[in-house]
Amino acid sequence: MPPERDAVPALTSLPNRSAIVQSAARLVGARTITSQGKRIAYDCAGVARAVYLEHGIDLYRATSREVNANGVRLIYNHVHRHGILHRGPDVMPGDLVFFDNTWDFNGDGEANDPLTHIGIVEEVEPDGTVVFISRVASATERYRMNLEQPHIHRTGDGRVLNDYIRRKHPTDPADTARLTGELFAFYGNLLSPWEDLPKDDTIVQIQDRQDLPDPSVSTVLRP
Repeated sequence: MPPERDAVPALTSLPNRSAIVQSAARLVGARTITSQGKRIAYDCAGVARAVYLEHGIDLYRATSREVNANGVRLIYNHVHRHGILHRGPDVMPGDLVFFDNTWDFNGDGEANDPLTHIGIVEEVEPDGTVVFISRVASATERYRMNLEQPHIHRTGDGRVLNDYIRRKHPTDPADTARLTGELFAFYGNLLSPWEDLPKDDTIVQIQDRQDLPDPSVSTVLRP
């Protein structure tokens, strides 16, 4: 069974998907972020938070046990309570997309770093390639991911299917995954009414992540 959903008292209706996408698109190329007159941390989680804040949803709305979690983990916890986490195949503009192992977060040289990156889906192309907006390097940009061909960066005719999302590091093993399709974790849907979400096997739901660090620990995790 999916997790019990909490009510979000500040909202009387869910934001429009196209409005979420338009807000995200306006941040493409931006190098600083403000929302409601406040400066937002300029990282991948901050971009997602700023977009949703514009429409009345604070993805960082945390409980006392979450105060030491990083931004991506806070957003994961929010979606786990108020939406649905899934691996498709139905993904829509405005959904969130989560990634694992985009950097060696714990510094042990192993690919054991869950929830290290997040973006907002802008569109899904006819061939299934997902275009999402996120901050990866020096600015907020569009990136691409194709889960049907996750190990291919570019096709013979020059089309990019999967962007590189993990930088090379001298200590990385030779077979370290670097492409978006390889590091995809799951999607997060906060924008569909609960009664409209599929309740059968047409969508692969994520019940819980057993490999996540305990948010109650005192270490502050970087996004």
